[in-house]
Amino acid sequence: MPSNEQRRQAVKRKLARQLERRAQRAKRRRVIGVGSAIGGTVLAVALIFWVTRTPPEPEAKPLEIPTELAKPAARPSPLPPKVSCEYKATEGQPAAKGVKAPEGKDVEATGTVKVDVEANIGKLPLTLDRSLAPCAVNSMVSLIKQGYYNDTSCHRISTEGLQMLQCGAPNPDGSGGPGYAFGEESWPELTYGRGYLAMAKTSAKNSTGGQFFIVYGNAALSPDYSVFGTIGEDGLKLVDEVARAGHDGSFDPNPGGGKPKKEVKFTKVTVS
Repeated sequence: MPSNEQRRQAVKRKLARQLERRAQRAKRRRVIGVGSAIGGTVLAVALIFWVTRTPPEPEAKPLEIPTELAKPAARPSPLPPKVSCEYKATEGQPAAKGVKAPEGKDVEATGTVKVDVEANIGKLPLTLDRSLAPCAVNSMVSLIKQGYYNDTSCHRISTEGLQMLQCGAPNPDGSGGPGYAFGEESWPELTYGRGYLAMAKTSAKNSTGGQFFIVYGNAALSPDYSVFGTIGEDGLKLVDEVARAGHDGSFDPNPGGGKPKKEVKFTKVTVS
């Protein structure tokens, strides 16, 4: 039988083993606790980053522009060889560049007029068609000869829905006018397409003035804007580049579009 001393030694060894196991368990708990705390902190930081991060901007879709020119516009019934045009002074809106309204009697309603636009992006060849809008062409020719369009910028471009570049304002923000307005020259069947030149207007009738727009793509417009000619294909390609450069959105949501990011400035406009 074991002596009392042997029993005491056995008890001590058992106690030592128990104490050692307890110490090991306590150490494991501390390690697990520290790891959990670190893991929780990392998770919290990651969650905060995910919540507050700036989402990446979606990639812009390439601008789709039709390549084919629209079928030339034509009136259902031709106008008489000469027409009368009424150019009324705009109340409270004097001419921004000191131009005068053209004569409105016996205005030619046949033939075309070639116009050369020298711009910072290149040459824009225009063909004005009197048979479509004789009053608009008469006004445009008069303003060109008075230097109205020299040193002016195209202040607005639209790329979605209506694809057009708007020009002809004497001021960079699109304000100002020739000091007069006249009636729209359109017809119910009129549609708009790539290559057309059309006069801009307000929502009111008889509000056509000096501004115009170049349709370079789709244009599902109501027949309220006077089509007065076309732009050559070489000029259209230059306008396409301006459209692909985008705009600043300053005219969104109404009327839409914005200032072109690629500047378009007319340096000199002449009648050929």
